[in-house]
Amino acid sequence: MRLPLFDDIGERSLWTFENLVSRNGFHAVAGVDEAGRGPLAGPVVAAAVILPQGAELPGIDDSKKLSAPKREHLFGLISGCALAVGVGVADHACIDRINILQATLRAMAEAVGQLAVPPDYLLIDGISTIPLNLPQKTIKKGDSASISIASASIVAKVTRDRMMMEYDQQFPGYGFAEHKGYGCASHLAAIAELGPCPIHRKTFRGVKEHVAP
Repeated sequence: MRLPLFDDIGERSLWTFENLVSRNGFHAVAGVDEAGRGPLAGPVVAAAVILPQGAELPGIDDSKKLSAPKREHLFGLISGCALAVGVGVADHACIDRINILQATLRAMAEAVGQLAVPPDYLLIDGISTIPLNLPQKTIKKGDSASISIASASIVAKVTRDRMMMEYDQQFPGYGFAEHKGYGCASHLAAIAELGPCPIHRKTFRGVKEHVAP
């Protein structure tokens, strides 16, 4: 379902999209975002968050613009005030099997399905809709435009970072606790020296060159 007023919003706040959806008769609006599309290792993690109308989350923003301590702080605030939070995960094997876009959409659909409160509208970061029979709106840079998407961005990022820190203990030598699987110089050097570990994405450039035939 399309809401034509989206194209003529005018001056915006982080609640603009949620308020517009609510005025059009929807009452359980979930923001959806992911973390981990770009790394060479580990899962892509998605989150869906439904906030109570008018919730105050001072300092909230796109998770990429926040420090790790600030994200952890906001994660606690979001978890405490949200009406529902859902998380979905697509692991490295899924990413290699169906590609990163499809794995991301699968994780997003799982996150929506995990919500304890059934949503009636989705606000999604990016340009790709989720294969669910729900009205939805994609928003470019939505994690800077919608408080629900920003909240989902933080939940997804914190959840994934915690997972990568655990993987650092299982697979030492790659520096997962520091770079969280992204393709920085030290990570690429570790792959070249040690070879890929079980959670590396074997189809990604920077890894596939080192996969044994």
